[in-house]
Amino acid sequence: MPIGFLIQHASIEHQPHDHQQMMEQFELAGLVTMVEFDIAESTLTTQYRLKKIDFDRLTPDFDTIYMFEKLDQPLLNSQKILQREIIIALLASPMELIFPSLDEWMSAVRMRHFLVEAARQTSMNFRTESADRPTDYWDYSEETGFILKKNKSLIDALQMATQPSLSGYVYAFSCYRATEYIILLAIAQELKLTHPKKYQALEDRWQKKAISSRLFHDVFLQELGSLEKPLPITWYVPGDRVWFRNPDDVSSDVTGYEGSWIIYLGGGMFANFWQSHRPYTLEHKCTEVFHWRDGLQKNISGQLEINEEIVESRVDQTFADSTQRKNIFSRMFRLRDAQGVYESGGCMDATREWIKWVRPQTCNLDWPVDT
Repeated sequence: MPIGFLIQHASIEHQPHDHQQMMEQFELAGLVTMVEFDIAESTLTTQYRLKKIDFDRLTPDFDTIYMFEKLDQPLLNSQKILQREIIIALLASPMELIFPSLDEWMSAVRMRHFLVEAARQTSMNFRTESADRPTDYWDYSEETGFILKKNKSLIDALQMATQPSLSGYVYAFSCYRATEYIILLAIAQELKLTHPKKYQALEDRWQKKAISSRLFHDVFLQELGSLEKPLPITWYVPGDRVWFRNPDDVSSDVTGYEGSWIIYLGGGMFANFWQSHRPYTLEHKCTEVFHWRDGLQKNISGQLEINEEIVESRVDQTFADSTQRKNIFSRMFRLRDAQGVYESGGCMDATREWIKWVRPQTCNLDWPVDT
């Protein structure tokens, strides 16, 4: 059974008003008949979850990948379809998701819209040894990384760096850095709407030094699940940043091919930052990661690299052979091994990464001043 999500209320007076607003959100999404709730006045909380009959029908075993095929969505626009998928996936959560206020829930849902919209439009030139950005918006040094130029909008700069439809150019990124930019863009867009003072602080920070890699994770994200307590491997909420691990111990030593970071778009599809018009299915992504090992070769400098043309050819061959296709997906569609272990694990991760809180009363985005 799903556990769903919990809304915390500021006071007993706020609780019925918050609940009414939440039910209005369910009504707007056409989901009000699918929701059950528990109002706890003693703890100033309300819990919402998917009714069992709808859980069994739409997300059996917490599988949200194929939910869109089971929903009756005639004549709905893409934004409303996405809204329904986000809310249903939250209602079907296998663990209790606690939101410190209704406002934070609203922001979390809206940021997922921002994430999906940006991920759909993001295209990059995959590079691990070099990178570039639009010079009208970004400066670079080894010490600071790519920083925002004075009097430039962080939102505009991130969009110009990642969306060729705006810039007319495809810039060089690793997939990990691309997901950072997409996440940062969603945060910046939401802060500008609901917490302008924090948005200005974020923009000021990016004029001095970029926040990236582990520090980015620690500052902006919270992680759900663990290898000891893994999340169901097909429970995804649109806007999730997803890790597909390379379970091959040799090809995973090639920089950038340790695994693949992408964004779940909803509708059973994952963002393809190299060919944005061809998003991945789950099976296609698993198969591509499997065949990285077949593209392993040495370049003229004697260093290992992955030949993407070979990988693409092997993927096509696999999809033309039903037996091989089934065997490879079976090998990959399982929980990954622990870090440093290459045994029987697949490419599926145990965790999900979500954006922290952004509203003025509950914001927990804190970054170091001078690092």
